[in-house]
Amino acid sequence: MRRVAGIDVGGTFTDLLLTEQEGTSVTVKLAKVPTSIANQAVGVVKAIEAAGVGPADLDLIIHGTTATTNAVLERKVAKVGLITTEGFRDILELGRRTRPRAYGMTGTFEPLIERPFRREVAERMNALGEVVTPLDEAAVRREAEALAAAGCEAIVVHFLHSYANPEHELRAGEIVRSVWPNGYVTLGHELLSEYREYERGTTASVNAAVQPILDRYVQRLQADLSAKGFSRDLLVMNGNGGTVPATLVAREAAKTVMSGPASGVMAAAATLAQSGLTNAITYDMGGTSTDVALIHGGVPEVSAELTIDYGLPIHLPMVDVRTVGAGGGSIASVNAAGMLQVGPHSAGSEPGPICYGRGGTRPTITDANLILGRLDPDRLTAVQGKVSLADIRSVFERDLAQPLGMSVEEAAAAVIRLGNVHMSGAIRMVSLSRGYDPRDFVLFAFGGAGPLHAVALARELGIPEVLVPARPGLTNALGCLVADLRQDRVNTVNRPLDQVDMGEVKRLMTAQRDSALAVVEEEKAEIEETLVIHGADMQFRGQTHLIRVPLASPDVTREEIQAAFEAAYFHRFQVRLPEIRAVLVNLVTSVIGRRRAFPLSALLDPAARAADVAGAVIGERQVHADGRWWDAKVYSRDALPIGAVVTGPAVIQQIDATTVIEPGAVATVDAIGNLRVKV
Repeated sequence: MRRVAGIDVGGTFTDLLLTEQEGTSVTVKLAKVPTSIANQAVGVVKAIEAAGVGPADLDLIIHGTTATTNAVLERKVAKVGLITTEGFRDILELGRRTRPRAYGMTGTFEPLIERPFRREVAERMNALGEVVTPLDEAAVRREAEALAAAGCEAIVVHFLHSYANPEHELRAGEIVRSVWPNGYVTLGHELLSEYREYERGTTASVNAAVQPILDRYVQRLQADLSAKGFSRDLLVMNGNGGTVPATLVAREAAKTVMSGPASGVMAAAATLAQSGLTNAITYDMGGTSTDVALIHGGVPEVSAELTIDYGLPIHLPMVDVRTVGAGGGSIASVNAAGMLQVGPHSAGSEPGPICYGRGGTRPTITDANLILGRLDPDRLTAVQGKVSLADIRSVFERDLAQPLGMSVEEAAAAVIRLGNVHMSGAIRMVSLSRGYDPRDFVLFAFGGAGPLHAVALARELGIPEVLVPARPGLTNALGCLVADLRQDRVNTVNRPLDQVDMGEVKRLMTAQRDSALAVVEEEKAEIEETLVIHGADMQFRGQTHLIRVPLASPDVTREEIQAAFEAAYFHRFQVRLPEIRAVLVNLVTSVIGRRRAFPLSALLDPAARAADVAGAVIGERQVHADGRWWDAKVYSRDALPIGAVVTGPAVIQQIDATTVIEPGAVATVDAIGNLRVKV
């Protein structure tokens, strides 16, 4: 018997999917327990025990965590010091040319490293990697000792042009480590060997700020698991959609930012592969926000230009997820201009929507769905006190319907419609803005609220099909279970392509491949196949933004790179610019260790299936859609047999989500239990 657990820690719940495999037989156990905010490790152990096993019974744990993301967003981070090139202590604060408020260029920004703890030393490299000013080693030692004495827990060494020549950073790192009281020392070029000193500096500062937090958390988790007999492998999800051994994860802690959203996208990719599909837009709607990403050719889009918060760009390869402030808890109101507004403020999980009975008093998207019959008031999760539908309607009447001159139903429908507009905008951002037509994709809907809105969104965007996985509310935990091991490497070249030394290109790409392979192969017992992907970030001279271009191998020729860039640029912008020189900015290599495939059909419970569609009907109620009320059958998702066909309007309920089949849409249960909805 081999037992593998995928565990995702969210803001409200900790979700677990546990597989038990013996020969060709695979069974699945599920668990959902409240997240232990003070110490997430407690919730992880409780989730394992809630599945009916002990940590000692597990062969492997793959874990997704929001610890680093939340620490940065809430600014609950370690105290960090910085040693940088003389004259550049304020680069983290100056940033680019933006400000928090675009109109009037007003607003303030607080960097992760406070100014008194940003210290300068004499040293300087130029952009060619040539020494202009030698490193003042005595100053490095002096400033490191002063920062340690000031109570800094982590330190960053960030020198100008270290991507071109890291000699000064490496020597400064040796000096700092000789006096620093712990191992939390980040060298900018080791984490990100790219040009752009601002982005490289903020990436390093994020890494240092969350490194102690992640390290302590992982150590606590490993200690708690070990105390209960766990002695096998623990892998942690990275934001690039891969996993890394827990023993190595704190070294590059910034890579775990966006771990949660990335795991959902990886689950979507695995589901598509077993469903015979290659292109999808993933749509994860939760309580406070909606995450959207794109999968093309079976591979999730990855970007190295994530901005987690204003002034905090993280230039590390991450699954390219776009987030909008539209979730089930998004608050609806009438603004000063007398117009309906949905979000960006959210009722969150505390107090939550009115219908949760936790003290919420303002109308939300979830409450609107309840008024319109799209949700069953008797099947809501996390409800603490009963609130009548009449009470919810009275709030909508007072706050929305009367000011807008509408009926309660019209106001609720408008709330959902406007929420859908926000979410469809995010979908356009990941598709149309990159030259992809949404009509060539399926909409992969998951999260607690995603299946409620997915069919209406698809209809608005012209997307022909919606896919709702078997366990939409546990998709992120599934992503941990199916995620591969992945390592990404980036090096800056930043030269016109016609001047690039192709021998140097081959040397860099080969070194990237070899160093990434060394890390991935540490977990070779889990790997069935290793995939190496090469690429380049390129632009036309004078441009700012980059385009990622696939490269076949380190032996690629200059002509092949030029042709690949021109093709990628034309696909994105439908224009050719032969008179402008192409610039090779970065070389990128990803090494992916493919883990054993997880059979998604194991998520189904054959004993719960009815003999036919009629046997899955559990009721009937009126549902509001397309401006009118409809009589709609309500189905149990678990009872729907394989091949079942459900014609809208209909509601399909399960413990972790509700799916609304809009009028005119037709849903079919496929061979692995997905709902495939033709719009």
